[in-house]
Amino acid sequence: MLEDFQNVGIYSLTISDILKNILVALLCGYLISVFYRISYKGPGYSVAFINSLILLAMITAVVLMVIGNNLARAFGLVGAMSIIRFRTAVKDTQDIIFIFFSLAVGLAAGVGYHTLAIVATLLVGGINWLVNSWNQNLAGRKEYLLQFTFESDNPEDAPYQSTLKSYCRNYQVINARSGHLPNGLELSYYVRLKDMEKNNQFVRELSGINGVGNVNLFFDEEKI
Repeated sequence: MLEDFQNVGIYSLTISDILKNILVALLCGYLISVFYRISYKGPGYSVAFINSLILLAMITAVVLMVIGNNLARAFGLVGAMSIIRFRTAVKDTQDIIFIFFSLAVGLAAGVGYHTLAIVATLLVGGINWLVNSWNQNLAGRKEYLLQFTFESDNPEDAPYQSTLKSYCRNYQVINARSGHLPNGLELSYYVRLKDMEKNNQFVRELSGINGVGNVNLFFDEEKI
């Protein structure tokens, strides 16, 4: 009975099958790395991480070929690999997605589903690239958060209004509170610039207005 359980679904792989599975995993892993490079929007991607995506797909394919359909071998391999400890923190959510992407494609290649592996790589990678491109285009229409202080003896005098009208397509005050000075205000606006390339010029001109200080322009958690 135990011998029958250990031999459930065992099948032999030829050299041709092994090479095909590993080469398909290599191809798909390389395509995944390409999709990662063109969709990553961080300050600089890690070459080691990109290489790891390729190797991860290939290693996963090898693991699946080792397991085959043998349940006993699968449980044994799980126990053997449980000693591995991953201590590197993954900071970007997209990195985690691509790790699972590479694993899934390696699984498909390892069991011989070559068409599935290639089609899934192209389809999922292409959709990820389109979504990232679409979100990047939408970013150009998002609003900035403008914060500055204003001090004036005449509370009705707001010389910065003309600058806001000159540079902003629209703007809306979201917060106004008394500053540390008697006649000072701390103001917060949502603004949508007419020209995204002139944000630095906008900040400099606003800072040069008499009574205006501590000008900060925030977008995507970055300060200009």
